[in-house]
Amino acid sequence: MRKTPMELAAMASAAVPGLAPAGVSGAPDDAADFTSAVVIDDAGKQWRVRSPRHPEASMRLETELLVLRSFSPGIRAELPFQVPSVAGTVQQGELRTFVYNHVPGATLELETLVAEGGRVPTEIGRAMAGIHDLPQAMVDRADLPSYTADEFRQRRLNELDQAATTGKIPPALLRRWEHALEDVTLWKFNPSVVHGDLHEDNLVIWDGAVSAVTGWTDLRIGDPADDFAWLIAVHEQSFADVVLESYNKYRKEPVDPHLMRRAALAAEFALAQWLVRGVAAEDAAMIAEAEEMLQELESDIREYGGQELSSEKLPVPAAPAGPPAAPPEPERAGTQSAERPVAAPLISERVTAEPILPAVPSKTPTADAGPVNDTDTGPDDKESGTDKDAGGSGLNPPKEDEPTADRPGSAEAKPKTPAEKTDGGASGTETAAADDSLTTTAIPIIEPRSGS
Repeated sequence: MRKTPMELAAMASAAVPGLAPAGVSGAPDDAADFTSAVVIDDAGKQWRVRSPRHPEASMRLETELLVLRSFSPGIRAELPFQVPSVAGTVQQGELRTFVYNHVPGATLELETLVAEGGRVPTEIGRAMAGIHDLPQAMVDRADLPSYTADEFRQRRLNELDQAATTGKIPPALLRRWEHALEDVTLWKFNPSVVHGDLHEDNLVIWDGAVSAVTGWTDLRIGDPADDFAWLIAVHEQSFADVVLESYNKYRKEPVDPHLMRRAALAAEFALAQWLVRGVAAEDAAMIAEAEEMLQELESDIREYGGQELSSEKLPVPAAPAGPPAAPPEPERAGTQSAERPVAAPLISERVTAEPILPAVPSKTPTADAGPVNDTDTGPDDKESGTDKDAGGSGLNPPKEDEPTADRPGSAEAKPKTPAEKTDGGASGTETAAADDSLTTTAIPIIEPRSGS
């Protein structure tokens, strides 16, 4: 249940003896889980009030209480920022509201934080390095979650399967995330203490530096890239670059080359996690909001490409199978192929002219007359070489009374074989068989010149 700032001020006075509220204002927080306010007492001191909206959020605040108690004075002294402490609590039903000692400074919107410039990004990187270098024993003592690199990757794969069962995530995003999670080289990192909920609302800025870090409800040992996910939304790339450079400078561990790739995946996958939460809570508004953001993300990646998540290129999905292609029609005699015109054979090919014996009109002499051997060259002709003497064409010179259209150009006609001569001048091919009732004349096929 959401509470008003005035209700939170009244609860603060009940939680902390002697606190007399003189003013109150709302404070930014995770609106789905908490209601927060800043209360000013009559002495001018500030207090932060945080009230859970449901039992799960209340359990997170109980966890944060364990975390804050695990920060010993020695650990707090080594950090470059302050850690808040719990001043008091008040129980209301099954929910417990917490009041924290306020720290100096204020939280800023992301755009305002980026616009601050100066040493702010450097100090943010330094603060993040301090968190990730915290001793892991403090997490173990608080009995908080701890994951190896492979366990963390497998956990994300399980979450991906759970998100896919909703049927509300674009398939392109599922393929993109699964491809990144299957890239084992991406997940070779040294687990560290992770804040788990780091973003601009949990960074308190004072005088150009990070004065405090709040919101310790999700502390764990896991992937340090999760704490960089909020920087993916920064439009000014130079800001994120300075934060990362400062982080690598102050971090005690070696540089992680795939840190920002996993951070980008975490930023995108947070939308799927938000959808799953909405489905589990049967919250139609959360589901609709998550679906809209997922569709927008998928559209942006399709149009602009998105940030590379994996070190290996995402394979392009195969196109759906279309109808089977029709078999090519066989070429008929006298037709031309679209790919290779008949009139223009390749120069490298040798085209040999074959005699074709077409039928002639009925006004020609009857079949009793012998065939006219205009082009036939008998053995005597070969020996005498008379054909070669006639212009080297291999053909008899045309007679004066021969029609001009029937005169062949210069080409070599292939001599007939003895078998062809035995048939009385008919061609041996099936397509060129002459009709016995007609007188036929052999017409040579002319080989095009290479220059034509």
